Amino acid sequence: MTGIGGVEMGAQAARSRALAVLRVRSRALAVALLPAAAAVILLVGGSTGHLAGGGWDVLRWVVSVLALCVLLAAGGVALVVARSRPAVTPTVTVAEESAPDLYRMVRDLADRLDVPAPSAIALTPDCDSWLEDRTHPAHGPPPAEKHHDDLAGPGGPAHRRSATAPVLVIGSPFLWWMRVGELRAVLAPVVAGTGPSAHPDIAAARRFIRGLDAAVAVASAGRRDPLSRVACAGLGWASRLLLRSCRGHAAEMERGVAAAAAERAQAVDYGLRIVAQEQVGLAYAGWDRLLTRVALPAWRMGRWPSRLDVGVVAALTELSRRDRLAEGFASRLGERPACDLLEEPGVMDEAVSLLAARLFHGGPAETGADWSPVGWEEYPEEVVDRTWRTDAARLHRVLDTLGVRRAAEGAAPGTDGPTLARVLDHLATPDAASTAPLTAGTDAHAAGTETENGPDTPPAAPDAPTDAPQPAYEDPDAPTDAPRPAYDGPDAPTDAPRPAYEDPDASRLPFGDSDASRPSYGDPGASRPPVDDFEAPQPPYGDSGTPHPPYGDHATPVLTIPAEDDEDDLADTTARGAALAAGLTAQLAREEAEARPAGARAPSSAPGPAAGPDDALWDDRALPLLPLQPPRTGREILTAHITAMVCCAAMDTAGAAPALDWLDGPSLLFDGARTADLAPSVLSLVETGDPGPLRAWMTELGIRPEKPVRLV
Repeated sequence: MTGIGGVEMGAQAARSRALAVLRVRSRALAVALLPAAAAVILLVGGSTGHLAGGGWDVLRWVVSVLALCVLLAAGGVALVVARSRPAVTPTVTVAEESAPDLYRMVRDLADRLDVPAPSAIALTPDCDSWLEDRTHPAHGPPPAEKHHDDLAGPGGPAHRRSATAPVLVIGSPFLWWMRVGELRAVLAPVVAGTGPSAHPDIAAARRFIRGLDAAVAVASAGRRDPLSRVACAGLGWASRLLLRSCRGHAAEMERGVAAAAAERAQAVDYGLRIVAQEQVGLAYAGWDRLLTRVALPAWRMGRWPSRLDVGVVAALTELSRRDRLAEGFASRLGERPACDLLEEPGVMDEAVSLLAARLFHGGPAETGADWSPVGWEEYPEEVVDRTWRTDAARLHRVLDTLGVRRAAEGAAPGTDGPTLARVLDHLATPDAASTAPLTAGTDAHAAGTETENGPDTPPAAPDAPTDAPQPAYEDPDAPTDAPRPAYDGPDAPTDAPRPAYEDPDASRLPFGDSDASRPSYGDPGASRPPVDDFEAPQPPYGDSGTPHPPYGDHATPVLTIPAEDDEDDLADTTARGAALAAGLTAQLAREEAEARPAGARAPSSAPGPAAGPDDALWDDRALPLLPLQPPRTGREILTAHITAMVCCAAMDTAGAAPALDWLDGPSLLFDGARTADLAPSVLSLVETGDPGPLRAWMTELGIRPEKPVRLV
């Protein structure tokens, strides 16, 4: 009785709030009709002779013209609200033929909850599940025919149910990591939300709010001619005013719907749902690390991992092995995974992986010469090795631009190639460079810096001979009145917004702490509450203050690094390091600007995969929709490039091998074992110009920095 009472109370609260939203719509209609009613009164009074005279005639004309203008404006707003396409989350539709067991499980779950079944099932590259209404005419007509085993089930016309029931969107990591029973328990409160959604008042209120949200997006797009700009301004003002009036009622309506759905779902697999919720948190942690540390380096190289969901299983298994709190989770792997409910899990995994690359990185919709899939067995050679050598080649190109010599005077023949010693000698400060070779266990500084010119003569920089061209950095020994170099050139724009947060682990590449957490990469369902016993997902119509973009009509963003932020970030580095970081930042910006037009938008006639994203439901002209990370700072870029050069030297001179760590991404192996953390040694060189810790680390492993390395 408590459960039934809770359901009734939540549903009643949702219906009352829905009626409040509809009253806002009715009041807006009444305001629009008020001038017309006044005009009718004046016209009727004039025809009957009660309101005769010249003044009344003028008033009749003024009010009639005003009423006509208001009616036209209100009709235009209403037409845009009714016809605008609401925002739809990009997903991969799962046909019933490709997942009959999954549809059967959802149908049985809906019958047990005594609610209408969802009209379809779709997958999203996100750790969340929700219901999404796609009954708007712009989203396509409903299916023309229905079979006897349709999800609508008994109890009503199949066509009517399919036209009104929302679509069930399931996070793809859940299917691959969770067991069948756990997935059923997680989906129970989500499927239960179809019951309140079928109520006419709640459905009408949601359609009205989604229409207003879409109208705001249309008005925000704007037009070039003055008349269109005025019309869009009026449309945006009216839509935002109505959204502000409905915001509170809409939020309470969704809370009531969530409470009713969660209360109804408590009768289904309540004990298993507690365990399943632990798997939800674990899946999110592994998925986040897989995307930011494993998939992102591959996307930047023009390769997209074609089995992301298989990778999340490996990542979560590794996380369960490392985390003492998750020791018992690995025993679940003997049970039947939820992906067995799909007929062809590999096809679905590939489609979801391509969609994730498009949403989070902005890749094209089809495979090409510069955008091809990569398997996990090929990842170390095709992504890790290639990434390091590409970064090392970029580092040496910038050093060439700065005028840094490839080899010091008196060097042995054949050592004028791209060497790690060149980088170390350039970044090392004079004092640190003179003591760096003796840092491994001896008191090097006790001997002093006495030279043939006298004990007080400062040592000369090893890479600054008198006949070499002057580099574009500021010498620490230069006079104070010398002009300072400009690091914020034309390739480092200053109008880009500064990131709202800083990633404390961003510099730990590629050997970060395996248990360090990273910030959330931003998921499409961030505004939706979590799926648990107390709250069910809400429809993604967005906040009235921040309407959902129409997935298009905006210029594709280009990754840039603000010069002002770079100066703050590089304040603790040496002058040579700051100059090198500025050059790398500018070079990266140029390369990304050249590569962006080729992959910003796929041709509309290009065929997609057999189970591809729902391209007809969303516009991909503004990609990436959900970028994973803010732009890297100059120090992070410099640190990553030096780390890549060290790894190249280790592979070419000490027999190291590239590898893939499921939680930390690219890693370096010596004799089959992962190397120690390299980040502190690299940061010591970048921040203080001291190569001692890095040289000691390389000496211990047998890495020879004076030997040339192979680049791409």
